[in-house]
Amino acid sequence: MKRQAILDAASRSFFDRGFAATAIEQVAADAHVSKVTIYNQFGDKRGLFAAAVERECARMGEHFSIAPMPGLGLRERLEAIGTAMTAFMSRPEMIQFDRRIAAETEGDPAIGNAFLEAGPRQMLRAFTLLLRSLHDAGEIVVADPELAAEQFVAMCKGLGDLERRFGCSNDPERNAQRIAGAVETFCRAFAPRGDLAGHDDQRAGAADDSSG
Repeated sequence: MKRQAILDAASRSFFDRGFAATAIEQVAADAHVSKVTIYNQFGDKRGLFAAAVERECARMGEHFSIAPMPGLGLRERLEAIGTAMTAFMSRPEMIQFDRRIAAETEGDPAIGNAFLEAGPRQMLRAFTLLLRSLHDAGEIVVADPELAAEQFVAMCKGLGDLERRFGCSNDPERNAQRIAGAVETFCRAFAPRGDLAGHDDQRAGAADDSSG
């Protein structure tokens, strides 16, 4: 219970004020514990910050996960993943967290690595496993599932991730266009040739119907 209260108070201070401006004395007062209790549990301020980062990364995982999604076709699965991922990264609290971690990494590169390992890399591993299972099932043909996962994520983000980090407003319409383009490009690169040809025939038929 005390640990939870300490991390609550520490997270508010670290991510609102930053590492340098956070005082152990204030965290202790906000959590209604002594400084000795904090030092005993976390060692020092850097240890407390690392624990706060790890907890926030764990919370991220609760908001975004990559499930097998049985019954959906490849395009539907990719669209669902791209949409969920973009919505997750566009959350204001996620943008603030990302900025704070980047700032604190200048003083301690280990903080940035801990964040990458607990957050983005964990999600990349989950996506890689899904792509590997799709390859094994014959739904896609991909030599390097991890690289393919990374490329799909990059296409979905486009410049949107960078724009939001530097204060631009989120653009849902542009996000949807990026996701659609990423799905189309991914399928053209990795879908079995027969599946892609069939999809092109469907699109051509739909175009003829609309023109008629």
